[in-house]
Amino acid sequence: MVVRGPPGTFSIVACDPDRAYWGVAVSTKPASVGATVPWAAWKVGAVATQAMSNYYYGPDGLELLRRGHSAEEVVRKLTGADGRRDHRQLAVVDRRGRSAAWTGPKCLDHALHHLGNGYSCQGNMLASATVVPAMSKAFESSRGTLGVRMLRALEAGAAAGGDRRGIESAALVVVHRERWFPKSWSDRWVDIRADRHPRPIAELGRLLRADEAETKRFLVSRAAALRKKRSPP
Repeated sequence: MVVRGPPGTFSIVACDPDRAYWGVAVSTKPASVGATVPWAAWKVGAVATQAMSNYYYGPDGLELLRRGHSAEEVVRKLTGADGRRDHRQLAVVDRRGRSAAWTGPKCLDHALHHLGNGYSCQGNMLASATVVPAMSKAFESSRGTLGVRMLRALEAGAAAGGDRRGIESAALVVVHRERWFPKSWSDRWVDIRADRHPRPIAELGRLLRADEAETKRFLVSRAAALRKKRSPP
């Protein structure tokens, strides 16, 4: 994998296990962050791989989660087998909402992570050491869907300085399935990105509001159709 310039990224992996949502939100300077950092699968978990990222932490991490490994076990297995782990940053939340993370000692300035109930916030090459704590506080204090709460975390991280080089790329993924979904349907409940944008996190907010409004209309329409089908003639 080719890394274009020094990495610098802040992200959150999180879940709402009671309502069966898992997700990742991330922002950075380089484009296409949504193609490499966030990984998630319904009733499996979520993974963020960043800093001098190892792309395979994503698919390999999800596979370990599918086999029943805890978030802590996944982090330990992936980093333990990686000779360049000191340059990596990894965060995982599993199907039960347990979180774990790794920040290598050779990650760049203000690299740290913060674990909470059902989430982990992390970042590297940050403008200040307040970025990650601000994200955690925002996530814990916000209300709404998992996507909205993760967006609030990104907004707080950006307000605290974010990537020290600036912010031009952001992505947000949420996975979920309703019980009546056909097996052929994807678990991608939300999958939005903004690249080479002067305000990528604000653009994510616009896209998320539009996406959630459309989803709400679909669910209302579907519920009405089911009620009509079940009602006697």
